[in-house]
Amino acid sequence: MSKVRKILAILENLAFFVFCMVLILFLVQLFCFTSFKIPSDSMEPVLKDGDRILVNKMIKGARLFNVFAALDNEDFTIHRMPGWGNFKRNDILVFNFPYQQNRWDSIRMDVMQYYVKRCIALPGDTLEIRGGFYKIRGCNEQVGNYQAQQYIANLQHPKQHGIVFGTFPYNKQLKWNIREFGPLPVPQKGHVVEMDRTTYHLYKQLIGWEQKKKLRLKDGQVLLGDSLISRYRFEKNYYFVSGDNMANSQDSRYWGMLPEEYIVGKATRIWYSEDKFTEKPRWDRMMKKIK
Repeated sequence: MSKVRKILAILENLAFFVFCMVLILFLVQLFCFTSFKIPSDSMEPVLKDGDRILVNKMIKGARLFNVFAALDNEDFTIHRMPGWGNFKRNDILVFNFPYQQNRWDSIRMDVMQYYVKRCIALPGDTLEIRGGFYKIRGCNEQVGNYQAQQYIANLQHPKQHGIVFGTFPYNKQLKWNIREFGPLPVPQKGHVVEMDRTTYHLYKQLIGWEQKKKLRLKDGQVLLGDSLISRYRFEKNYYFVSGDNMANSQDSRYWGMLPEEYIVGKATRIWYSEDKFTEKPRWDRMMKKIK
């Protein structure tokens, strides 16, 4: 009987140890770090199809929300734990895609679809694309992949290469495209904009999402629901993101600005990488820091 008790005690301790390890791993993944697999070449050459990346959630704080409501396509609120920093330009961010089933007329988080893109503009920045190159007003910092921007700038006929030339907000008067875009003030919490035809087209998705009401343009005036508005104060922060492989990237140039609360965190390292064709490990990419 004593041997049986010893064996049971060992099994009990082992089960408790396994339970504690599983709990710790769950809490670490929930609040600190998580992992994602890169599914495409939109971030090449920095990230390749088949890379598995480590994502730091602690910079702005981990998100807490009702996953079941999100899966059922119901309304839900996202709460953030306290963070210890802010995202910066050129950080590579992992986020939930802010639109569902390519319906770019209204923002709604797709909880099952994650994107990885580089942060180009922060809340409060004014972004422009001139001659194919990203520029932030009042900032001399080089943002985005310079080689990819140079390729877009020198390309004679982008459409012949399968590149979509027209961009957000797809307005005939503005005529923005992948070479000439903006200026686009990226909203910051508390930022006030005067509402006119241009700001209507730039921010109708964001304002409609914040207020849960439809923004309309009628006889040159802007209506939120049934109320006429002349200005609007933003309640959230937003970002502009871009793929490093700009010729093959569905990013903010095409669908607009990214709500801060949809961001999971910052990609920091490639912890594992596998060639998608040979299924062999890429040893030279293991534990490589992401820049």
